[in-house]
Amino acid sequence: MSTALSNAPGCEATFDFVSTRIVKHCCIAKDTWQLTVESPELARKTVPGQFFMIRIAGRTDPLIGRALAMYDRHLDQNGQPEAVSVVYTVKGKFTQALSKCVTGDQVELWGPLGNGFSTKPTDHLILVAGGVGQTPMLTLASAALGKSKYGTPSQPNGYAKKVTLCYGARTKEYLAGVPDFEKACTEVRIATDDGSQGHHGRVTDLLRSLLDTEKSDRNISSGLPVRIACCGPEPMMEAVSKIALEYSVPCELSLETPMACGIGICFTCVAKIKQADGEWDYQRTCIEGPVFDSEQIVW
Repeated sequence: MSTALSNAPGCEATFDFVSTRIVKHCCIAKDTWQLTVESPELARKTVPGQFFMIRIAGRTDPLIGRALAMYDRHLDQNGQPEAVSVVYTVKGKFTQALSKCVTGDQVELWGPLGNGFSTKPTDHLILVAGGVGQTPMLTLASAALGKSKYGTPSQPNGYAKKVTLCYGARTKEYLAGVPDFEKACTEVRIATDDGSQGHHGRVTDLLRSLLDTEKSDRNISSGLPVRIACCGPEPMMEAVSKIALEYSVPCELSLETPMACGIGICFTCVAKIKQADGEWDYQRTCIEGPVFDSEQIVW
């Protein structure tokens, strides 16, 4: 069922409401699960960076759905979209309940919601992820390198010559989906807070090192043919936006602002966004976002 909801002048959210079954549900890292549901319509329409609101069918506690970004899209034996995956960490009541669901259980989704990442051509697309911020990055890498097409009609793909994922986590036990990214990306670089895998330190160290290498290899100080896409904890995203500004590199951030409705009605997910006149105003992460130009965000 498709629904068009007008919730503000000049703004309309159009989405599908789907009641469907879980086809796969597995733990892929410490406290981290990948949930795959059957939905050809969502698999056809969703583009990298968009998300779904998800509820457990037949339950009213918790009543409110949870916003989860598309992690992967799955094709049937004829190459047609048939299912989508999300990745989540177990923290509160909803995710604890969701983690107990098994194959065949029913869930309800509405989406795709929000905007997606841009498809502007670049030589090198650098993906920066912290925690479960890697979730929207897998399909983005696949699209950027021309391995898959997403959306109806299909978005442009093959717009990056190289894609590097810089992925940070507390310890190696929390690194989720690394083999998937090793297949999708040109390169994967890991950082852990305790040094248990990869670089001992912050993921922003990896980003700065990559940008320094780009400057050195190209022997230029500005105008690097590089773009950044980032998702993760807010302090990390703020740090990434400052590094992007320092190196004059375009950067998009996928905000993880908590949402209640996902369709622009409740205004619980607002963020401070700079306007054309230089002032800021609140915008809804679920409608105008979740992807914003990093220079637009007021921290």
